[in-house]
Amino acid sequence: MQNHNSKLKTELKYRCYCFSIQIIKFLGNLPEKKVYWVISDQLLRSATSIGANVVEAKSASSKRDFIKFYEIALKSANETKYWLGLLRDSTETDKNKTNQLLKETEEISNMLGSSLLTLKNKNKF
Repeated sequence: MQNHNSKLKTELKYRCYCFSIQIIKFLGNLPEKKVYWVISDQLLRSATSIGANVVEAKSASSKRDFIKFYEIALKSANETKYWLGLLRDSTETDKNKTNQLLKETEEISNMLGSSLLTLKNKNKF
């Protein structure tokens, strides 16, 4: 079981890192219009915060501290979904790419949520 949990943590860190790179590339392809500036900045901050908090959790000084970093990562993932949805529905962005990013955000959110339930000993039944 320990090995399985370790593998999931490694996969989560890797997926968050790759997701951040995908977001950076996605934002680099947005038109140079003022309407995109604020949304792009917010999306970049929230999306990269997910992985940064997962990595930071590794250095946590306690289980409570570890949980807090995962909670922040989950909140950042939820914020990321908001900004991606806003871009998808209100601008002329590539809707297929935006939907792919939303799907990955949802999967990362589910991984974080599942980890938090396990960490807090609140299993779904």
